[in-house]
Amino acid sequence: MCGIVGAVAQREVSAILLEGLRRLEYRGYDSAGMSVISPQSGLASRKAVGKVSALASALEASPLPGTTGIAHTRWATHGQPSERNAHPHLSGDIALVHNGIIENHAALRERLEGLGYRFASETDTETIVHLIHHYYQQQRDLLGAVKHAVTDLEGAYGLAVINAEQPDRLVCARKGSPLVIGIGIGENFIASDHLALRQVTDRFAYLEEGDIAEVAPGHFRVWNADDEPVVRDVNQIDTAAESADKGQYRHFMLKEIYEQPSVIRRSLAGRLGSRKVLTEALGAKAGEILKNIENVQIVACGTSYHAGMVAKYWIEGFAGVPCRVEVASEFRYRKFKVQQNTLLVTISQSGETADTLAALRLAQTLDYAATLAICNVNQSSLVRESDLFLMTEAGPEIGVASTKAFTTQLVALILLTVAIGRYHDLDEAEEEAIVKSLHALPDLITETLSLDDDIKKMSNAFAEKHHALFLGRGVQWPVAMEGALKLKEISYIHAESYPAGELKHGPLALVDSDMPVIAVAPNDELLEKLKSNLQEVQARGGQLFVFADKAAGFEESPGLDIIAVPHVDEIIAPLIYTIPLQLLSYHVAILKGTDVDQPRNLAKSVTVE
Repeated sequence: MCGIVGAVAQREVSAILLEGLRRLEYRGYDSAGMSVISPQSGLASRKAVGKVSALASALEASPLPGTTGIAHTRWATHGQPSERNAHPHLSGDIALVHNGIIENHAALRERLEGLGYRFASETDTETIVHLIHHYYQQQRDLLGAVKHAVTDLEGAYGLAVINAEQPDRLVCARKGSPLVIGIGIGENFIASDHLALRQVTDRFAYLEEGDIAEVAPGHFRVWNADDEPVVRDVNQIDTAAESADKGQYRHFMLKEIYEQPSVIRRSLAGRLGSRKVLTEALGAKAGEILKNIENVQIVACGTSYHAGMVAKYWIEGFAGVPCRVEVASEFRYRKFKVQQNTLLVTISQSGETADTLAALRLAQTLDYAATLAICNVNQSSLVRESDLFLMTEAGPEIGVASTKAFTTQLVALILLTVAIGRYHDLDEAEEEAIVKSLHALPDLITETLSLDDDIKKMSNAFAEKHHALFLGRGVQWPVAMEGALKLKEISYIHAESYPAGELKHGPLALVDSDMPVIAVAPNDELLEKLKSNLQEVQARGGQLFVFADKAAGFEESPGLDIIAVPHVDEIIAPLIYTIPLQLLSYHVAILKGTDVDQPRNLAKSVTVE
């Protein structure tokens, strides 16, 4: 979730590093820092608590000239946010930045203190730089020292290291935390996300698990986990640079909400025929694998978990295949039995979510029939390590609170449902109806976005509220869960979600005139049940805000505000009803004056447990 940028060039690099950090602000952080090597003055560093802008001010006051450097945005895991805990960390003429967690840092600290090292911070990271310095003193070679040091580390790391005694190179290593090399002309770069380097290159080599690389201005070399020289493919990225620009929108989140019709068109492109889903989009082996699948296990975190919860209703209801859904951080730490011929489906926007990736690696040691990743980053660890993958094609999502990534995950999960269902309970007529709904989906989302002004007016009722309750039934319950998550993430209003039928089993005790109750009400077989549940809220003086199908028969009255949502087919209803909840959360956050794109304490890509 932290950000790393590094550069080895023949020109000044501090501005490049700073811009790279700005492009990584979406990941969440609490401090920032930079170290640069100058041939004249050697190694120098600047650090600041808070935003990258604070580091920029420090650099303006006291510049860092030099042609080799590393920079970092930190999200605190060991030690409070402070300048002394901010990266880079130093040992002699060596500077290091680190993403991840070193699990044996306490034992390493004790060992290094015994060797005479004194620690300036509370971090696990500082043990690494002292360890590298220790080995460097023995062999006077930075690459060899890093190779030696990482064998002592337990945990996850993405490392970038520079040394004033070898100023024309940078050494990096990855284990459980992504790193990419950006290739320029007479200069090379590294980062934890290629987006950080789009201003200087469009050519990238992605490091694999266990790789160590030495990067110089004119070349880079890579060794794998067995210390064998390897060649990593160079990929040219053609994503439009403006994806990282807010354009006409006030926030990235709003831009990404409004991008959903276009990104869903992109997500469906090449995957839909006129009457069939083209299962070849899942990979050449997809048909051979899916025809033997008898069970599905979905593993994910956060918003992706909610997408999996929606998919459970689809996979069991349309495909007729048993489906279990579990939070990755729980799944990986409990004993369980793998059902016969089970497909493990992992869902992650970044493809680097630590718990989800660990669950995949655990599954690879067990008797799963196959693994399939649903992801937005095509060179991510999750994609590379799965048997099959289905890219969401959402493009870069900058806002921490996921919007377009969620809806494109749902699209991918519908495609998967059809691909599995074809070998089970889904007949040709049902598949044709689903395909027809998917073709109509982008335009229906555009129509739903036209409700924005009405939703903005509704949001005024939440300006002074501190709690909210979201209700849904059936497949709309996980949609309500996602709505509650969005509201709490960006407005800091405490929000909960319940199946509406569970009201009388506890949540009804919370209902009063001061707690808004939000419900999603498509015109489906559970509508009358939902209406009865909502009457229980009204009877207790609750204020209801209902997003209802135009034909659902709701009428506004005191204590009941209605926004009419387009009538849609059952399978795409979760996507349509998600849109108003995203807009409501956004407008409430604006009224609350919170940091919409970078909510406190949260990060975009959670690459530690």
